[in-house]
Amino acid sequence: MSSVLVIDFGSQVTQLIVRRVRESGVYCEVAPFDKADRALDEKHPKAVILSGGPASVGDPGSPRAPQRVFSLGVPVLGICYGQQTMVAQLGGRVEAHHKREFGRAEIEVSGQSPLLEGLWPLGTRDTVWMSHGDRVTGLPPGFHVLAQSESAPFALIADEERRFYGTMFHPEVVHTPRGAELLRNFTQVIAGIRPDWNMKAFRAEAIRRIREQVGSGRVICGLSGGVDSAVAAVLLHEAIADQLICIFVDTGMMRAGEAAEVVSLFRGHYSIPLIHADASGLFLSRLQDESDPERKRKIIGATFIDVFADKAKTAGDAEFLAQGTLYPDVIESVSALGGPSAVIKSHHNVGGLPERMHLKLVEPLRELFKDEVRELGRELGLPESFVGRHPFPGPGLAIRIPGAVTREKLAILRQADVIFLHEIRQAGLYDRIWKAFAVLLPVKTVGVMGDDRTYEYVCALRAVTSTDGMTADSFPFEHEFLARVATRIVNEVKGINRVVYDVTSKPPGTIEWE
Repeated sequence: MSSVLVIDFGSQVTQLIVRRVRESGVYCEVAPFDKADRALDEKHPKAVILSGGPASVGDPGSPRAPQRVFSLGVPVLGICYGQQTMVAQLGGRVEAHHKREFGRAEIEVSGQSPLLEGLWPLGTRDTVWMSHGDRVTGLPPGFHVLAQSESAPFALIADEERRFYGTMFHPEVVHTPRGAELLRNFTQVIAGIRPDWNMKAFRAEAIRRIREQVGSGRVICGLSGGVDSAVAAVLLHEAIADQLICIFVDTGMMRAGEAAEVVSLFRGHYSIPLIHADASGLFLSRLQDESDPERKRKIIGATFIDVFADKAKTAGDAEFLAQGTLYPDVIESVSALGGPSAVIKSHHNVGGLPERMHLKLVEPLRELFKDEVRELGRELGLPESFVGRHPFPGPGLAIRIPGAVTREKLAILRQADVIFLHEIRQAGLYDRIWKAFAVLLPVKTVGVMGDDRTYEYVCALRAVTSTDGMTADSFPFEHEFLARVATRIVNEVKGINRVVYDVTSKPPGTIEWE
Protein backbone atom coordinates (compact mmCIF):
# COMPACT_ATOMS: atom_id res chain seq x y z
CA MET A 1 0.00 0.00 0.00
CA SER A 2 1.44 3.36 -1.04
CA SER A 3 2.15 5.63 1.89
CA VAL A 4 3.09 9.13 3.03
CA LEU A 5 5.70 9.64 5.75
CA VAL A 6 5.38 12.61 8.10
CA ILE A 7 8.67 13.62 9.71
CA ASP A 8 7.86 15.06 13.12
CA PHE A 9 9.68 18.08 14.53
CA GLY A 10 7.60 18.18 17.72
CA SER A 11 4.49 20.05 16.61
CA GLN A 12 1.45 19.87 18.85
CA VAL A 13 -0.66 18.98 15.82
CA THR A 14 1.51 16.47 13.94
CA GLN A 15 -1.13 13.79 14.53
CA LEU A 16 -3.62 15.94 12.66
CA ILE A 17 -1.49 15.80 9.50
CA VAL A 18 -1.67 12.00 9.59
CA ARG A 19 -5.40 12.09 10.25
CA ARG A 20 -6.18 14.51 7.41
CA VAL A 21 -4.15 12.48 4.92
CA ARG A 22 -5.82 9.23 5.99
CA GLU A 23 -9.25 10.82 5.84
CA SER A 24 -8.65 11.35 2.12
CA GLY A 25 -8.02 7.61 1.67
CA VAL A 26 -4.20 7.71 1.62
CA TYR A 27 -2.22 5.72 4.18
CA CYS A 28 0.13 7.82 6.28
CA GLU A 29 2.57 7.28 9.16
CA VAL A 30 4.80 9.51 11.29
CA ALA A 31 8.43 9.25 12.43
CA PRO A 32 10.39 11.63 14.69
CA PHE A 33 13.11 13.49 12.82
CA ASP A 34 15.92 11.59 14.56
CA LYS A 35 14.47 8.26 13.44
CA ALA A 36 13.46 9.40 9.97
CA ASP A 37 16.38 7.73 8.15
CA ARG A 38 15.30 4.32 9.34
CA ALA A 39 11.66 5.05 8.50
CA LEU A 40 12.63 6.06 4.97
CA ASP A 41 14.43 2.74 4.52
CA GLU A 42 11.53 0.70 5.90
CA LYS A 43 8.53 2.54 4.46
CA HIS A 44 9.78 3.66 1.02
CA PRO A 45 7.20 6.51 1.05
CA LYS A 46 5.75 7.98 -2.10
CA ALA A 47 5.72 11.44 -0.52
CA VAL A 48 7.15 13.15 2.57
CA ILE A 49 5.63 15.85 4.79
CA LEU A 50 7.80 17.85 7.20
CA SER A 51 5.78 18.89 10.27
CA GLY A 52 5.82 22.08 12.28
CA GLY A 53 7.72 22.34 15.55
CA PRO A 54 8.65 24.60 18.46
CA ALA A 55 12.34 25.10 17.58
CA SER A 56 13.93 27.99 15.71
CA VAL A 57 15.92 27.07 12.60
CA GLY A 58 18.63 29.55 13.58
CA ASP A 59 19.24 28.01 17.00
CA PRO A 60 22.33 25.80 17.44
CA GLY A 61 21.41 22.14 17.26
CA SER A 62 17.89 22.75 15.96
CA PRO A 63 16.46 19.70 14.19
CA ARG A 64 16.78 19.04 10.48
CA ALA A 65 15.28 16.64 7.98
CA PRO A 66 17.63 13.97 6.64
CA GLN A 67 19.28 15.62 3.65
CA ARG A 68 18.52 12.53 1.56
CA VAL A 69 14.81 13.47 1.70
CA PHE A 70 15.54 16.02 -1.00
CA SER A 71 17.27 13.54 -3.31
CA LEU A 72 14.73 10.67 -3.15
CA GLY A 73 12.78 11.99 -6.13
CA VAL A 74 9.49 12.07 -4.17
CA PRO A 75 7.34 15.15 -3.46
CA VAL A 76 8.08 16.99 -0.21
CA LEU A 77 5.73 19.36 1.64
CA GLY A 78 7.09 21.47 4.51
CA ILE A 79 4.64 22.92 7.02
CA CYS A 80 5.68 25.92 9.17
CA TYR A 81 8.96 24.77 10.77
CA GLY A 82 9.06 22.08 8.08
CA GLN A 83 9.02 24.82 5.43
CA GLN A 84 11.73 26.75 7.24
CA THR A 85 14.15 23.84 7.60
CA MET A 86 13.56 22.83 3.99
CA VAL A 87 14.39 26.35 2.84
CA ALA A 88 17.49 26.51 5.06
CA GLN A 89 18.72 23.08 3.96
CA LEU A 90 18.27 23.93 0.28
CA GLY A 91 20.12 27.25 0.38
CA GLY A 92 17.46 29.82 1.27
CA ARG A 93 17.24 32.20 4.24
CA VAL A 94 15.12 32.14 7.39
CA GLU A 95 14.76 35.12 9.71
CA ALA A 96 14.67 34.06 13.36
CA HIS A 97 12.41 35.53 16.00
CA HIS A 98 10.69 38.13 13.84
CA LYS A 99 7.21 39.48 14.65
CA ARG A 100 5.14 36.48 15.66
CA GLU A 101 1.99 35.48 13.83
CA PHE A 102 -0.47 33.27 15.72
CA GLY A 103 -4.08 32.60 14.85
CA ARG A 104 -6.17 33.36 11.80
CA ALA A 105 -4.55 35.20 8.90
CA GLU A 106 -5.52 36.01 5.34
CA ILE A 107 -3.45 34.86 2.39
CA GLU A 108 -3.62 36.11 -1.19
CA VAL A 109 -2.89 33.63 -3.97
CA SER A 110 -0.40 35.06 -6.48
CA GLY A 111 0.76 31.96 -8.37
CA GLN A 112 -0.59 28.84 -10.02
CA SER A 113 0.31 25.23 -9.25
CA PRO A 114 -1.12 21.69 -9.37
CA LEU A 115 -1.06 21.98 -5.57
CA LEU A 116 -3.87 24.53 -5.83
CA GLU A 117 -5.89 22.66 -8.45
CA GLY A 118 -9.61 23.23 -7.84
CA LEU A 119 -8.74 25.01 -4.62
CA TRP A 120 -7.58 28.61 -4.90
CA PRO A 121 -7.67 30.42 -8.28
CA LEU A 122 -5.22 33.24 -8.91
CA GLY A 123 -6.09 36.33 -6.84
CA THR A 124 -8.12 34.43 -4.23
CA ARG A 125 -8.02 35.67 -0.65
CA ASP A 126 -8.77 33.11 2.04
CA THR A 127 -8.36 32.41 5.75
CA VAL A 128 -5.64 30.14 7.11
CA TRP A 129 -4.17 29.38 10.55
CA MET A 130 -0.68 30.66 11.35
CA SER A 131 1.53 29.71 14.30
CA HIS A 132 5.13 30.85 13.86
CA GLY A 133 7.80 33.14 15.24
CA ASP A 134 10.34 32.77 12.40
CA ARG A 135 9.75 33.25 8.70
CA VAL A 136 11.36 32.65 5.32
CA THR A 137 13.09 35.74 3.90
CA GLY A 138 14.92 34.27 0.89
CA LEU A 139 13.95 31.38 -1.36
CA PRO A 140 16.33 28.61 -2.48
CA PRO A 141 17.08 28.32 -6.21
CA GLY A 142 14.12 26.94 -8.17
CA PHE A 143 11.37 28.14 -5.81
CA HIS A 144 8.70 30.73 -6.45
CA VAL A 145 5.86 32.25 -4.39
CA LEU A 146 2.30 30.94 -4.63
CA ALA A 147 0.72 33.01 -1.84
CA GLN A 148 1.59 35.59 0.79
CA SER A 149 0.06 37.09 3.93
CA GLU A 150 0.64 40.44 5.62
CA SER A 151 3.40 39.05 7.86
CA ALA A 152 4.60 36.16 5.68
CA PRO A 153 5.66 37.12 2.13
CA PHE A 154 6.41 33.45 1.44
CA ALA A 155 3.26 31.94 2.95
CA LEU A 156 3.10 29.30 0.21
CA ILE A 157 6.05 28.40 -2.03
CA ALA A 158 6.83 25.81 -4.68
CA ASP A 159 9.60 24.25 -6.74
CA GLU A 160 7.47 22.51 -9.36
CA GLU A 161 10.36 20.75 -11.09
CA ARG A 162 11.46 18.92 -7.95
CA ARG A 163 7.90 18.85 -6.51
CA PHE A 164 8.92 20.63 -3.30
CA TYR A 165 6.32 22.78 -1.54
CA GLY A 166 6.17 24.80 1.68
CA THR A 167 3.46 26.51 3.70
CA MET A 168 3.88 28.91 6.62
CA PHE A 169 0.30 28.14 7.67
CA HIS A 170 -1.08 24.87 9.03
CA PRO A 171 -3.34 23.11 6.51
CA GLU A 172 -3.96 20.21 8.93
CA VAL A 173 -6.04 22.18 11.46
CA VAL A 174 -9.76 22.82 11.03
CA HIS A 175 -9.08 26.56 11.38
CA THR A 176 -7.65 26.44 7.83
CA PRO A 177 -11.00 25.66 6.17
CA ARG A 178 -9.57 24.32 2.87
CA GLY A 179 -6.40 22.84 4.27
CA ALA A 180 -7.56 19.25 3.88
CA GLU A 181 -8.04 19.88 0.15
CA LEU A 182 -4.48 21.20 -0.13
CA LEU A 183 -3.14 18.04 1.54
CA ARG A 184 -5.27 15.91 -0.77
CA ASN A 185 -3.87 17.72 -3.81
CA PHE A 186 -0.36 17.11 -2.51
CA THR A 187 -0.83 13.37 -1.98
CA GLN A 188 -3.11 12.53 -4.89
CA VAL A 189 -2.44 15.14 -7.60
CA ILE A 190 1.25 15.85 -6.99
CA ALA A 191 2.36 12.44 -5.67
CA GLY A 192 -0.22 10.45 -7.66
CA ILE A 193 -1.07 8.14 -4.75
CA ARG A 194 -4.30 6.16 -5.09
CA PRO A 195 -6.76 6.66 -2.21
CA ASP A 196 -7.04 2.98 -1.29
CA TRP A 197 -6.83 3.23 2.51
CA ASN A 198 -10.09 1.90 4.05
CA MET A 199 -11.24 -0.32 6.90
CA LYS A 200 -12.12 -3.29 4.72
CA ALA A 201 -8.55 -3.41 3.42
CA PHE A 202 -7.15 -2.86 6.92
CA ARG A 203 -9.30 -5.65 8.37
CA ALA A 204 -8.03 -8.20 5.86
CA GLU A 205 -4.40 -7.13 6.28
CA ALA A 206 -4.65 -7.08 10.09
CA ILE A 207 -6.07 -10.60 10.17
CA ARG A 208 -3.25 -11.83 7.94
CA ARG A 209 -0.61 -10.24 10.18
CA ILE A 210 -2.19 -11.58 13.39
CA ARG A 211 -2.17 -15.12 12.01
CA GLU A 212 1.41 -14.72 10.83
CA GLN A 213 2.58 -13.41 14.22
CA VAL A 214 0.62 -15.77 16.47
CA GLY A 215 0.72 -18.99 14.49
CA SER A 216 -0.76 -21.74 16.68
CA GLY A 217 -0.07 -19.87 19.94
CA ARG A 218 -2.62 -18.75 22.50
CA VAL A 219 -3.43 -15.08 23.12
CA ILE A 220 -4.75 -13.36 26.23
CA CYS A 221 -6.64 -10.10 25.67
CA GLY A 222 -7.46 -7.72 28.50
CA LEU A 223 -10.92 -6.19 28.20
CA SER A 224 -11.50 -2.83 29.87
CA GLY A 225 -15.07 -2.31 28.73
CA GLY A 226 -14.01 0.38 26.28
CA VAL A 227 -14.18 0.48 22.50
CA ASP A 228 -10.47 -0.10 21.83
CA SER A 229 -10.04 -3.38 23.68
CA ALA A 230 -13.42 -4.63 22.45
CA VAL A 231 -12.55 -4.02 18.80
CA ALA A 232 -9.12 -5.61 19.30
CA ALA A 233 -10.75 -8.70 20.85
CA VAL A 234 -13.31 -9.15 18.07
CA LEU A 235 -10.62 -8.72 15.40
CA LEU A 236 -8.39 -11.27 17.13
CA HIS A 237 -11.27 -13.74 17.48
CA GLU A 238 -11.99 -13.46 13.77
CA ALA A 239 -8.32 -14.16 13.06
CA ILE A 240 -7.54 -16.99 15.52
CA ALA A 241 -10.89 -18.11 16.97
CA ASP A 242 -10.49 -20.22 20.14
CA GLN A 243 -6.79 -19.49 20.46
CA LEU A 244 -8.01 -16.28 22.12
CA ILE A 245 -9.19 -15.91 25.71
CA CYS A 246 -10.33 -12.58 27.15
CA ILE A 247 -9.94 -11.40 30.73
CA PHE A 248 -12.30 -8.69 31.92
CA VAL A 249 -11.07 -7.06 35.14
CA ASP A 250 -14.14 -5.42 36.68
CA THR A 251 -12.75 -2.58 38.79
CA GLY A 252 -16.15 -1.47 40.03
CA MET A 253 -15.39 1.96 38.52
CA MET A 254 -17.43 1.59 35.33
CA ARG A 255 -20.59 3.42 34.34
CA ALA A 256 -23.98 1.92 35.20
CA GLY A 257 -24.65 -1.41 33.48
CA GLU A 258 -21.44 -1.50 31.46
CA ALA A 259 -19.84 -4.49 33.18
CA ALA A 260 -22.91 -6.65 32.49
CA GLU A 261 -22.98 -5.39 28.88
CA VAL A 262 -19.36 -6.47 28.31
CA VAL A 263 -20.01 -9.97 29.66
CA SER A 264 -23.22 -10.33 27.65
CA LEU A 265 -21.63 -9.07 24.41
CA PHE A 266 -18.58 -11.32 24.48
CA ARG A 267 -19.99 -14.45 26.06
CA GLY A 268 -23.44 -14.27 24.56
CA HIS A 269 -23.19 -12.56 21.19
CA TYR A 270 -19.67 -13.51 20.10
CA SER A 271 -19.17 -16.70 22.18
CA ILE A 272 -15.62 -15.58 22.97
CA PRO A 273 -14.05 -17.36 25.98
CA LEU A 274 -14.15 -14.80 28.80
CA ILE A 275 -12.87 -14.75 32.37
CA HIS A 276 -14.85 -12.19 34.38
CA ALA A 277 -12.83 -11.06 37.39
CA ASP A 278 -15.08 -9.00 39.70
CA ALA A 279 -12.44 -7.27 41.82
CA SER A 280 -14.46 -4.20 42.80
CA GLY A 281 -14.03 -4.93 46.51
CA LEU A 282 -10.25 -5.18 46.19
CA PHE A 283 -10.01 -1.91 44.25
CA LEU A 284 -12.13 -0.03 46.78
CA SER A 285 -10.15 -1.39 49.72
CA ARG A 286 -6.85 -0.28 48.18
CA LEU A 287 -8.29 3.15 47.36
CA GLN A 288 -9.64 3.67 50.87
CA ASP A 289 -9.03 7.22 52.13
CA GLU A 290 -6.78 8.06 49.15
CA SER A 291 -7.56 11.49 47.71
CA ASP A 292 -4.47 12.34 45.63
CA PRO A 293 -5.47 11.91 41.95
CA GLU A 294 -2.11 10.58 40.74
CA ARG A 295 -1.90 8.14 43.63
CA LYS A 296 -5.40 6.90 42.84
CA ARG A 297 -4.44 6.25 39.23
CA LYS A 298 -1.30 4.39 40.24
CA ILE A 299 -3.19 2.27 42.76
CA ILE A 300 -5.79 1.35 40.14
CA GLY A 301 -3.06 0.53 37.63
CA ALA A 302 -1.09 -1.67 40.02
CA THR A 303 -4.23 -3.46 41.22
CA PHE A 304 -5.37 -4.04 37.66
CA ILE A 305 -2.05 -5.69 36.83
CA ASP A 306 -2.18 -7.86 39.96
CA VAL A 307 -5.68 -9.14 39.19
CA PHE A 308 -4.98 -9.59 35.50
CA ALA A 309 -1.76 -11.53 36.12
CA ASP A 310 -3.49 -13.78 38.65
CA LYS A 311 -6.36 -14.61 36.30
CA ALA A 312 -3.97 -15.15 33.39
CA LYS A 313 -2.59 -18.18 35.23
CA THR A 314 -5.93 -19.92 34.69
CA ALA A 315 -5.94 -19.17 30.95
CA GLY A 316 -3.55 -21.96 29.98
CA ASP A 317 -0.15 -21.68 28.36
CA ALA A 318 -0.52 -18.35 26.58
CA GLU A 319 2.39 -16.91 24.62
CA PHE A 320 0.91 -13.53 23.67
CA LEU A 321 -0.83 -10.59 25.33
CA ALA A 322 -3.09 -8.44 23.17
CA GLN A 323 -3.48 -4.72 23.92
CA GLY A 324 -5.65 -2.02 22.36
CA THR A 325 -2.71 0.33 21.74
CA LEU A 326 -3.67 3.10 19.30
CA TYR A 327 -1.53 5.17 16.94
CA PRO A 328 -1.49 8.31 19.14
CA ASP A 329 0.09 6.16 21.88
CA VAL A 330 2.73 4.94 19.42
CA ILE A 331 3.50 8.49 18.27
CA GLU A 332 3.83 9.76 21.83
CA SER A 333 6.08 6.89 22.86
CA VAL A 334 8.68 7.69 20.19
CA SER A 335 8.57 11.49 20.20
CA ALA A 336 11.97 13.13 20.02
CA LEU A 337 11.06 16.65 21.08
CA GLY A 338 8.65 16.59 23.96
CA GLY A 339 5.63 18.85 23.48
CA PRO A 340 2.36 16.93 23.71
CA SER A 341 4.17 13.70 22.99
CA ALA A 342 6.12 14.01 26.22
CA VAL A 343 2.98 13.92 28.35
CA ILE A 344 2.81 10.80 30.49
CA LYS A 345 -0.64 9.39 29.93
CA SER A 346 -1.33 8.33 33.50
CA HIS A 347 -4.71 9.96 33.07
CA HIS A 348 -6.09 7.25 30.81
CA ASN A 349 -3.78 4.27 31.09
CA VAL A 350 -4.18 2.06 34.12
CA GLY A 351 -1.28 -0.30 33.56
CA GLY A 352 1.25 -1.75 31.19
CA LEU A 353 2.52 -5.19 30.35
CA PRO A 354 3.81 -6.91 33.51
CA GLU A 355 7.33 -8.10 32.70
CA ARG A 356 6.92 -11.05 35.01
CA MET A 357 4.30 -12.51 32.67
CA HIS A 358 6.92 -12.98 29.91
CA LEU A 359 4.36 -12.59 27.11
CA LYS A 360 4.88 -11.21 23.61
CA LEU A 361 2.78 -8.23 22.64
CA VAL A 362 0.08 -8.29 19.96
CA GLU A 363 -1.18 -4.79 19.12
CA PRO A 364 -3.54 -5.09 16.14
CA LEU A 365 -4.81 -1.48 16.39
CA ARG A 366 -1.48 0.30 16.74
CA GLU A 367 -1.84 1.94 13.30
CA LEU A 368 -5.30 3.42 13.97
CA PHE A 369 -6.74 6.58 15.46
CA LYS A 370 -9.82 6.49 17.70
CA ASP A 371 -12.32 7.29 14.98
CA GLU A 372 -10.72 4.65 12.74
CA VAL A 373 -11.12 2.09 15.54
CA ARG A 374 -14.81 2.93 15.66
CA GLU A 375 -15.03 2.48 11.90
CA LEU A 376 -13.28 -0.89 12.19
CA GLY A 377 -15.71 -1.88 14.94
CA ARG A 378 -18.62 -1.20 12.58
CA GLU A 379 -16.84 -3.17 9.86
CA LEU A 380 -16.58 -6.08 12.33
CA GLY A 381 -20.27 -5.88 13.22
CA LEU A 382 -20.04 -4.50 16.77
CA PRO A 383 -23.33 -2.85 17.81
CA GLU A 384 -23.49 0.90 17.24
CA SER A 385 -24.49 1.47 20.87
CA PHE A 386 -21.10 0.08 21.84
CA VAL A 387 -18.95 1.46 19.01
CA GLY A 388 -20.35 4.97 19.30
CA ARG A 389 -20.01 5.16 23.07
CA HIS A 390 -18.34 8.28 24.45
CA PRO A 391 -14.66 7.78 25.46
CA PHE A 392 -14.11 6.56 29.02
CA PRO A 393 -10.79 6.77 30.89
CA GLY A 394 -9.09 3.62 32.17
CA PRO A 395 -9.28 4.60 35.87
CA GLY A 396 -13.02 5.06 35.33
CA LEU A 397 -15.27 6.90 37.76
CA ALA A 398 -12.47 7.13 40.31
CA ILE A 399 -11.13 10.23 38.55
CA ARG A 400 -14.61 11.71 38.28
CA ILE A 401 -14.77 11.67 42.06
CA PRO A 402 -12.17 14.15 43.31
CA GLY A 403 -11.09 13.08 46.77
CA ALA A 404 -11.62 9.69 48.38
CA VAL A 405 -13.67 7.08 46.50
CA THR A 406 -16.42 5.16 48.31
CA ARG A 407 -19.27 2.85 47.29
CA GLU A 408 -21.73 5.54 48.31
CA LYS A 409 -20.11 8.16 46.08
CA LEU A 410 -19.89 5.73 43.15
CA ALA A 411 -23.59 4.93 43.47
CA ILE A 412 -24.51 8.62 43.62
CA LEU A 413 -22.36 9.49 40.60
CA ARG A 414 -23.70 6.59 38.51
CA GLN A 415 -27.28 7.72 39.08
CA ALA A 416 -26.49 11.31 38.08
CA ASP A 417 -24.51 10.15 35.03
CA VAL A 418 -27.36 7.91 33.87
CA ILE A 419 -29.84 10.78 34.03
CA PHE A 420 -27.52 13.18 32.18
CA LEU A 421 -26.79 10.73 29.35
CA HIS A 422 -30.43 9.63 29.13
CA GLU A 423 -31.59 13.21 28.64
CA ILE A 424 -28.86 13.79 26.04
CA ARG A 425 -30.02 10.73 24.09
CA GLN A 426 -33.68 11.71 24.42
CA ALA A 427 -32.84 15.11 22.96
CA GLY A 428 -31.03 13.48 20.01
CA LEU A 429 -27.72 15.08 21.00
CA TYR A 430 -25.55 12.09 21.92
CA ASP A 431 -23.80 11.72 18.55
CA ARG A 432 -23.17 15.49 18.33
CA ILE A 433 -21.15 15.40 21.54
CA TRP A 434 -17.60 14.06 21.81
CA LYS A 435 -17.86 13.30 25.51
CA ALA A 436 -20.40 13.96 28.26
CA PHE A 437 -20.23 12.97 31.91
CA ALA A 438 -21.01 13.93 35.48
CA VAL A 439 -18.48 14.67 38.24
CA LEU A 440 -19.18 14.40 41.97
CA LEU A 441 -17.40 17.36 43.51
CA PRO A 442 -15.79 17.09 46.96
CA VAL A 443 -18.08 19.89 48.13
CA LYS A 444 -21.32 19.80 50.10
CA THR A 445 -23.80 22.66 50.22
CA VAL A 446 -26.78 23.49 52.38
CA GLY A 447 -30.10 23.39 50.59
CA VAL A 448 -33.79 23.38 51.38
CA MET A 449 -35.94 20.69 49.76
CA GLY A 450 -39.56 20.97 50.76
CA ASP A 451 -39.63 21.37 54.50
CA ASP A 452 -36.21 19.81 55.05
CA ARG A 453 -32.74 21.28 55.17
CA THR A 454 -30.19 19.19 53.27
CA TYR A 455 -26.42 19.02 53.31
CA GLU A 456 -25.42 17.14 50.17
CA TYR A 457 -22.92 17.00 47.30
CA VAL A 458 -22.59 19.29 44.29
CA CYS A 459 -22.64 17.58 40.89
CA ALA A 460 -20.84 19.10 37.90
CA LEU A 461 -21.88 18.27 34.33
CA ARG A 462 -19.44 18.35 31.43
CA ALA A 463 -20.15 18.00 27.69
CA VAL A 464 -17.82 18.94 24.85
CA THR A 465 -17.68 18.91 21.08
CA SER A 466 -14.57 17.98 19.11
CA THR A 467 -13.64 16.69 15.69
CA ASP A 468 -10.36 15.08 16.67
CA GLY A 469 -9.89 15.32 20.44
CA MET A 470 -7.09 17.88 20.00
CA THR A 471 -9.28 20.93 20.63
CA ALA A 472 -12.81 21.15 21.97
CA ASP A 473 -15.52 23.51 23.15
CA SER A 474 -18.25 23.07 25.73
CA PHE A 475 -21.52 21.98 24.16
CA PRO A 476 -24.02 24.86 23.97
CA PHE A 477 -27.02 23.29 25.70
CA GLU A 478 -30.24 25.26 25.83
CA HIS A 479 -31.04 26.60 29.30
CA GLU A 480 -34.25 24.58 29.36
CA PHE A 481 -32.29 21.35 28.82
CA LEU A 482 -29.86 22.04 31.67
CA ALA A 483 -32.71 23.04 33.96
CA ARG A 484 -34.53 19.79 33.19
CA VAL A 485 -31.42 17.67 33.85
CA ALA A 486 -30.60 19.53 37.06
CA THR A 487 -34.16 19.16 38.33
CA ARG A 488 -34.16 15.41 37.66
CA ILE A 489 -30.79 14.87 39.34
CA VAL A 490 -31.72 16.84 42.46
CA ASN A 491 -35.13 15.15 42.71
CA GLU A 492 -34.04 11.59 41.90
CA VAL A 493 -30.50 11.25 43.28
CA LYS A 494 -30.32 11.17 47.05
CA GLY A 495 -27.02 12.79 47.99
CA ILE A 496 -27.01 15.69 45.48
CA ASN A 497 -28.75 19.02 46.06
CA ARG A 498 -27.00 21.26 43.53
CA VAL A 499 -25.94 20.93 39.87
CA VAL A 500 -23.51 23.14 37.87
CA TYR A 501 -22.42 23.05 34.22
CA ASP A 502 -18.75 23.42 33.23
CA VAL A 503 -18.17 25.57 30.14
CA THR A 504 -14.35 25.42 30.04
CA SER A 505 -12.87 24.92 26.56
CA LYS A 506 -9.87 22.76 25.70
CA PRO A 507 -6.92 24.71 24.25
CA PRO A 508 -5.21 23.55 21.03
CA GLY A 509 -2.72 20.75 21.43
CA THR A 510 -3.72 19.64 24.93
CA ILE A 511 -3.55 15.83 25.02
CA GLU A 512 -5.10 14.95 28.37
CA TRP A 513 -8.55 16.00 29.35
CA GLU A 514 -11.21 14.63 31.59
